[in-house]
Parts: sequence; structure tokens; C-alpha cells
Amino acid sequence: MSYIHFDKTQLINLNYSLDRETIRTNRSGTYTSTTIIGCNTRKYHGLLVAPQPQIDSQNHVFLSTVHETVIQHGSKFNLGISKFPGNYSPRGHKYLEDYDSEPIPKLTYRVGGVLIQKELILDTNRDRVMIRYTLLEAHSPTKLRIAPFLAFRGYHTLCKENSDIQKEFEVVDCGVKFRLYPIYDPLYMQLSKPNEFISDPAWYHNVEYILERERGYDYQEDLFVPGYFEFDIAKGESVIFSAGLTDADPQTRQRAFDKEISRRIPRSNFENCLKNSASQFIRKRNGDTRVIAGYPWFGWWGRDTFIAAPGLTLAVGDKDTFLDIMDTMAQDLHGPLFPNVGSGTFTNMNSMDAPLWFFWALQQYIFFTGDSNTVKNRYLDKLKGIIEGYQNGTDFNIHMLDNGLIYGGEESIALTWMDAVTPDGPVTARVGCPVEIQALWYNALCFYHELSGDESVLELAEKVNASFVKEFWSKEKGYLADVVGADFKDWAIRPNMVFATSLPYTMLNESQNDQILELAKSTLLTTRGLRTLSPEDPAYKGYYFGDQISRDQAYHNGTVWVWPLGHFVEGYIKLHGKSAKGFIEKILKGFDGVMTQYGVGTVAEIFDGDPPHRPKGAVSQAWSIAELLRIMELVKRI
Repeated sequence: MSYIHFDKTQLINLNYSLDRETIRTNRSGTYTSTTIIGCNTRKYHGLLVAPQPQIDSQNHVFLSTVHETVIQHGSKFNLGISKFPGNYSPRGHKYLEDYDSEPIPKLTYRVGGVLIQKELILDTNRDRVMIRYTLLEAHSPTKLRIAPFLAFRGYHTLCKENSDIQKEFEVVDCGVKFRLYPIYDPLYMQLSKPNEFISDPAWYHNVEYILERERGYDYQEDLFVPGYFEFDIAKGESVIFSAGLTDADPQTRQRAFDKEISRRIPRSNFENCLKNSASQFIRKRNGDTRVIAGYPWFGWWGRDTFIAAPGLTLAVGDKDTFLDIMDTMAQDLHGPLFPNVGSGTFTNMNSMDAPLWFFWALQQYIFFTGDSNTVKNRYLDKLKGIIEGYQNGTDFNIHMLDNGLIYGGEESIALTWMDAVTPDGPVTARVGCPVEIQALWYNALCFYHELSGDESVLELAEKVNASFVKEFWSKEKGYLADVVGADFKDWAIRPNMVFATSLPYTMLNESQNDQILELAKSTLLTTRGLRTLSPEDPAYKGYYFGDQISRDQAYHNGTVWVWPLGHFVEGYIKLHGKSAKGFIEKILKGFDGVMTQYGVGTVAEIFDGDPPHRPKGAVSQAWSIAELLRIMELVKRI
């Protein structure tokens, strides 16, 4: 039995199957994503979603879906499914028998005496998806018809019928080529055997995406179906449908498909699912190597890159990719700041923690490889520039106070990872001296001294240590303030204080660390990570749902995040040593069930703060996967 498997009763139950999504990416930044039954529920879903750098920096949906029809004795059975106002049509999911993940997504349909299998895979290095249809059983001559639904739009937008569309096509080897708008790359749709393409252009109106409706966005679009491919298929025969932005050789499709399968890590257990998912966040394009923060809608983010890169690469033994990522990011450094949002313009530098996480990421490289010389030779000047920039002051009022602590922020801008913003401004502005920034700053100073031997930096670190304990620690409360301002201290119980216990260089004694971790354990720790606010706080929101504003208000006010769990675990191990192993293994085991929920074979961005901690947000998040992999490595080293 495969680790991830769904049976007929689960697949035909739309309440169950539409809640479970698949996401597969390749190294060029292209992805394919839909639900386990092939019905798109988001505008971000699509069988081929690829970058179009000549247009903008975002992904674009080329091929939204396909509807297949089995034809026998003149009777037609449509295997597809889409949502239209008031109904699902056609309802091809009723023919589904089985979904298997091994070694790639595999759907099996039964139509009378016909048993047909559908497998889907992305080309590792090209903007191309391949779907293999295998006729397992048939008692009479069988034809298969494939109707492609085309969008040619940015994945944040929706398509409407228009007169600008170019309906003309070119015939290519075993297929056709469409370019609906001149600015786009052409889409090649080809089969691995001769076939007939019947041109029958039509718009399908008001295709609905139910999750966009729930999220308060526009949720209906029109898709263009240019016609359909039709071909005979014999019992035991496999035929591959290929859709890509470059021409494919039909004669090599079977071999190419099998080669791609051989590259896949089997999703045979929880750890292998994590490793398989980890590889999908790495994008190599035009000489750059970047970490996509999450799928389906995130680009690359500076903060997320540094936090996620160690777990995605070093924890699975891939130091070369880690260095490629760091080299790419180092090129983007502007003064002491990194771009925080991968918009391609490098104008959004609003992260006061991303440069400090850069230090931590390089510390992880040394921890996993023992190689400090590479860090010194490649990055020491960059590290020095960041420290000097923070000392001298930089954008967004980020500067060092006389007591050595780092202050930052403006009322209308959120600079830390708690960065949700509504029309009324930041939900958690945290203007002043945020606790994790001070922990990261001290760690950065000590690490730089370790590499350079600069005694003046060590003196500054000692000053920071004394100021931090004085300003942030409350002996009466037994924990750290979340933010210290000129005339206030925010004592909200949040996970940000946990970083003061986990980093390679820390400022607190064992008793203080123990009090912080025990408080986090009793108020913030769940089976899915750490809550962003104590449930006892009046501002706590236990469920992440509703429109954009409602979700943003809950995002960092109770919603559970996986990635801070890595630092809770690391702090716990530093404090308890070998006796922590059983406790942490129990935490990891609790995640096992998420692989068949929400994003199948991966881990979501966030979870509800209240039980049963349902998965929410992006279906697959880089730092969620990364920190679980890093936790596994930490446990192995206890």
C-alpha cells in the first residue's frame, strides 16, 4: 500500500476530495496544481503554470485543465470535472476508482469495461507537463478525446472572453501550437502518437473557483477551448499528452516520462514526503538559484529564503545548492538590506530581520559541513557591511540605539515577519525594538567576531547582552517583552521570545531559557507548531477564515505557524539534551497525518490556532518543510 492513497469512496465525496490539493513544481519555477480529482478550486490551479519574464515576474496559467472523454461504440463518457454556477459539469469524478502517489500522482478511472490510468509529471528543467494515459482494460475498440482549457493569464488574475484572442494555430509534430496573445510564449500541445486535432473553438463561461469565493475574491472566469485531440488507444497501450512552451519530440516522450519518474523521491513515508517537497521550492532560472517561499501564490522572499534554505538543502546533504542560493541573494544586497519580496524589482526592502537571518543561515552551513573558510572567503565583507549599516542607520528608521539595541519601524510599515497589513495599517506593527531582532543582532555580532576576530564587535555584543536583559527580561513575569519602545513595553506572549533560546549565540541563562520554553510549551505549542499569540490574550483569534482583512487580523494573532517550531525544538535540546528526544519525536509523529490533508504530500503555511488545527493558507510552504527536516536532523544528532 502506498503511503498516500485515496479510495473511491473518498474521491467521489466532493466535500472530502475538493479539500485535498496537489502541487508539483520543477527547477525552472513552473508548477502544476489542482485537487486530487482534477477539479480546480483556486485561480492559482492549473496543469501548466509557468513564468513569463518578458511580461512580468509572476507565474501565468497556460493550460488550466483538460477534459478527457472515453468513446466506445459511439457512446461518450467524460472524465473531466469543473465547477459552473449551480453545478459541477461534467461529473467525471464518479468514474474514479483510485488515487495513488507512488511514484507520481496516478488516477484510475473505470467506465463500464474500460479501466484507464492517468499519470502526471513535470519536466524537471523545461516548462512542460506530461500526462500519460494507459488503457489497462477494454473489451472493444476505444478512442480517447482530450479537450484543453486554455487561460493565458497571470495567476493572480482571471480570464474573460475577449476579441483580442488569437484563435489561429500551427500544426506541429503530432499536435498544434497556440499563442492566444502575442506577448506570450506559444503553447505546444502534442501527443506521443499520430492523432487528429479537431478545431472547434469555444468559450466556456463562468468557471468557478470555490476557494476564491470563500476568500472574498472574484471567482468566475471564462476559459477558451480551441478544440480537441482524438485518437485510438489499444488495451495495454500508453499515450502521452505533452503541453509545454517549447517543441517536444513525440518519439522520445515515453523515454522522457520514464526518465522523469526515475528522478523522483518516493513518497513512501513522512520523511520522504518532506524531502520530495523540499526539492520543489528550489528555482534555477537564468543563472539564479532562489527559494520560492510557498505554493501556489508566493514568489521568493528574502526572509523566507534564509530561514528555509538550511533545511531545504543542508539537512538533505545538498551544500552546493545552498551556496548557489546564498550567492544569488548576496548579489541582491542593497546597503545592509535584502529585498524581501521577489517582485523582480528589488524595491521592497522592508525586512529588518532578513539580513540578520543571513548570518544564521551561514552558521547552519558551518554546522552541517564544518567549512568556515568558504563563509569567510565569500561572505565576510557582506556580513561586515550589514553590521556597519545597522550601526550607522538605514531605511525605515532602522538604527542602533546608544545602548546597542536595534530600533526600527514606522507606523505604516511592518518590518518583522509578523507583517500582515490591512487598509488601517499593520496588524502587529511592532515599532521599536522587537525581541527576536535583538536576539538575531547579538548572534550576528558574535558570529562575525568568530569569523573576523574583531574585538570591537565583541565589545558591542557584550553591551547588547547587558541592555537586552535589562530592557526585556521581567523577573516577575518570567519571560521577555515582545517589543520595547521608547515609552512602552509589549508583554504579549508570542513565539518571538523563543529565538532568544535557540540561536547559536544566546544572551540568557539556563533558568531564563527554561522559563521561556515552558511558557511557550504551555500556551503556544500545538500539534502543528506554535501559536502566534497566547489564547489567553484578548486579541487572540483561534480561526483563520473569511475575507482578506479577517484573515490578516488572525494571521499573527493566534494562527499556528510550523517554522518557529524548529527554534522551540532547538532551544529545548540545548536545555534538556538527550532527555528531550522522546518529547520531540512525539511532536514529529504528530505531523504524520498532514500528508493526506490539504496539500497532499506536503505541509501547509499555517494552521488554525484552535483545535483541530486545520491547515490554511498556502498549501505548501518552504519554511514549514525546511524546519521539519532540520528538526529531524537535530534529533538524529542528540
